[in-house]
Amino acid sequence: LDGYTMNPGDLSWKPLEALGECAIYDRTPPKEVLKRAAGTPIVLTNKVPFDAERMAKLPDLQYIGVLATGYNIIDTAAARERGIVVTNVPAYSTRSVAQLVMALVLELAHHVGHHARTVREGRWTASKDFAYWDYPLVELDGLVMGIVGFGRTGRAAADLARAFGMRVLVHTRTPTAGPGVEFVDLATLLRRSDVVSLHCPLTPRTEGLVNAKRLALMKPTALLINTSRGPVVNERDLAEALHTGRIAGAGLDVLSTEPPKADNPLLAAKNCFITPHFAWATRAARERLMKTVVANVRAFLAGRPQNVVS
Repeated sequence: LDGYTMNPGDLSWKPLEALGECAIYDRTPPKEVLKRAAGTPIVLTNKVPFDAERMAKLPDLQYIGVLATGYNIIDTAAARERGIVVTNVPAYSTRSVAQLVMALVLELAHHVGHHARTVREGRWTASKDFAYWDYPLVELDGLVMGIVGFGRTGRAAADLARAFGMRVLVHTRTPTAGPGVEFVDLATLLRRSDVVSLHCPLTPRTEGLVNAKRLALMKPTALLINTSRGPVVNERDLAEALHTGRIAGAGLDVLSTEPPKADNPLLAAKNCFITPHFAWATRAARERLMKTVVANVRAFLAGRPQNVVS
């Protein structure tokens, strides 16, 4: 129903098409979903939601394949009641997402984009000195990275942080042994960390997890990174914290509404770098995603569904 982001043209749909009759749409507006999904036992979706009402109007539907790791767009309880199998694609983008975490941290630490732009504009050529910088430059070695959520991506981000010489604190509901990390409660993590990186799923428990009260616990020099889900952060509270200097900066790849509305307060927030939810979208990650999507459908057709989340 919305295949463009996974495959804007640089991958092949042929392995999926080989499994049977297949219609592929780059995007599907809400009013077209039922029409396009009618009569088919299998639907693949990335961000097109399926709630109980929509599923009830599709009596032939047997399988929903989510083209992502997160599957909060699907009412899995309703799917289970109707005998609809729902699958996701775990772990395909782990290293790519962790890579963007550090890219955002490094941008906030060095403001590479800003300084490269000023050089292109001629400022270095006209400079009286051999070097200049407009923001405090931050060395990561010896600083503390706090990771909220310690699944595959959280662990990968911890690996990269340690490679930069950072100490790692972790808050997770299910602490497990991990090399070079210290497990702490959330308040302790927020107080001690120089960088806080969010890697928790969106659940009723985590929605609005980062709010004014918790931002107030952070160091004024601290940075917040979010590559998990936008609603984990209260956006107005974060914008206020950035404008008032309560924290030093933020790097976000996700927002509560995507694409964002023009009045989203973070779009104009001080020292806030926002990327368009593309941490997952390296070609290598999308190739893995495509392979698993096809394997999930093949397994379902063979009567042995895998990666089931319903």
